[in-house]
Amino acid sequence: MSENGEKDAPKFDWVTKRSQCSYPNVFKTLRLEVEEDVKARNGLRPENSPYEFSVTENGGSFTVLLAGKLDGKDLRKAVTFSLAERAIMVLDDQGKQMFEITLAFNDQGECKVRVNEDERELWQVRRMALEELMFRTN
Repeated sequence: MSENGEKDAPKFDWVTKRSQCSYPNVFKTLRLEVEEDVKARNGLRPENSPYEFSVTENGGSFTVLLAGKLDGKDLRKAVTFSLAERAIMVLDDQGKQMFEITLAFNDQGECKVRVNEDERELWQVRRMALEELMFRTN
């Protein structure tokens, strides 16, 4: 290390890191992780289950759908993730907003996801959006 300590420090490429902290990039990552969640949840269903989870894409949004039968009745519930200009909206199957995801690029050069001003990890956001759909279907 040099005397001033700064010369040998690695240069931080904040421009590239900041460009990666965009709504389209985080939305894409979220979609891929939700697809993995759906695969995992479908794998946990009992044999010959009368219901199934799926993901459908529609331009700037994607929907996790629960479809099948429960107690002889048709079962159809959904959660939609929608990309907006300055947020990612999470909507229930009635189209009502459950919550909104925003991004913040902090002073440590990290892209942080926020829900109601609280920092969250992406898995926590996915759980907030999908837990009711995936585990409380009755």
